[in-house]
Amino acid sequence: MTVTDRLTLTGVLADYAASTRFDALPRPIRERAKLVVLDELASAYFGAACPAGRLAARYVTGQTAAAEALVLRTGRRSSAELAALANGTAGHADEIDGAHVVGGHPGATLVHAATAVAQLRGTSGAELINAVVLGYDVGTRLIDACGGTFRLKDEFHLHADFLHAVGAAVACGRLLRLDPRAMANAMALATFRANGLCALFREDHHISKAFCNGQYASAGVGAALMAQAGLEGVADVLGERHGLLDAWGVEDGRERVTRGLGTEFGIAGANFKFLRAGYPIHAAVEAALAIVAERNLTWETIGAVSVGLPDNARRVVDGRTMHNICLQDMLSVALVRGGISLSGSYFPEIQADPAFARIRERVTVGTDPDLEREQPNGRGAVVTITLADGTTATRRVDHPRGHSLRGEPTWPDLGAKWRDALDEVDTDAWIRSAARLENVDDVGAFVEQFA
Repeated sequence: MTVTDRLTLTGVLADYAASTRFDALPRPIRERAKLVVLDELASAYFGAACPAGRLAARYVTGQTAAAEALVLRTGRRSSAELAALANGTAGHADEIDGAHVVGGHPGATLVHAATAVAQLRGTSGAELINAVVLGYDVGTRLIDACGGTFRLKDEFHLHADFLHAVGAAVACGRLLRLDPRAMANAMALATFRANGLCALFREDHHISKAFCNGQYASAGVGAALMAQAGLEGVADVLGERHGLLDAWGVEDGRERVTRGLGTEFGIAGANFKFLRAGYPIHAAVEAALAIVAERNLTWETIGAVSVGLPDNARRVVDGRTMHNICLQDMLSVALVRGGISLSGSYFPEIQADPAFARIRERVTVGTDPDLEREQPNGRGAVVTITLADGTTATRRVDHPRGHSLRGEPTWPDLGAKWRDALDEVDTDAWIRSAARLENVDDVGAFVEQFA
């Protein structure tokens, strides 16, 4: 990389990426990264049994490829690129994987890309942790530099998660020990391999919504391997004319890309899910169930349920065709069944239950002006339940359980989550292994637990 290249935006980021190391990470960031890795691998194991996960695994295991990385829950191996495709798809095959304050589902892309390359190279757990942290730093900064998830969707019709393919390329590049010039090449090459039109959110089933994360993971792996093989890209794909920020960036996008590198970590904004539903649904369910518990209500005593959200969150979950990202559907399940079990699959069977139909028609969703003003990109909710006798009860939840602004989840929290979701699996062994991931010499042995 020339002196001029090093002064470019991509050059600055590539220099930083090539220099990162586990020992420089603050202890809380290391711990959070281990929680994220465990949660995303468990999510993919869970999702491998869901339609999108099964289809992706069927496709990948039907290809002739080198046995480089595990396709989770199949006991079979494929190339790192194809394993990342299958596992990233399985990771978001159901709404059980983590989200992020910037938006989207970075873990389904970043963790599975990095884990595939870590297996290919036989790298240590410490190196994997560092790579995952780096991937979050790059992907979330690029989305922020483009104005966030909703600007990319509203102005450019793009699914913002495609930018995590660039983060995945950098994470994989670090595991491959690429130098700064090759790292810049990997970023450029990743931009050729990933995109996503937001029309995918109108599908009836949760298939391409999951597949896109697998595709972005595979794109990141492939871009890093191409750069390692000597393929080149433009030196400054981020800052060049017609480059990434010229196409989609906001006015201060350049500053957003590099601000706080090394001191502010994107993974700190990772959110964990403790319900099997789209993330903007969680606060509403939590608030409604709190009212039900306080008042000792049953669904029969509920006359109406009004839910207020920030407008961006409302648009994600209001009246959607896919049940698990439809607030009306999932809140009605919670009220009729007394909660949402991680192991439960409610649709289509619950639609035949008259109680579900009666509650669902009483649920209305709108934009809450206070939440819109105070946290326009937040995930809070205000729920008002009107009883049959006309009395009302209201509860506001600013940040649902698992949100990064609410407090750090613990290993026991994740242990309870995965015991509920996968009661036939020794998930406690997963927890014990992940908690000491930095001491693992070869990630492959750790990942084999998810075969």
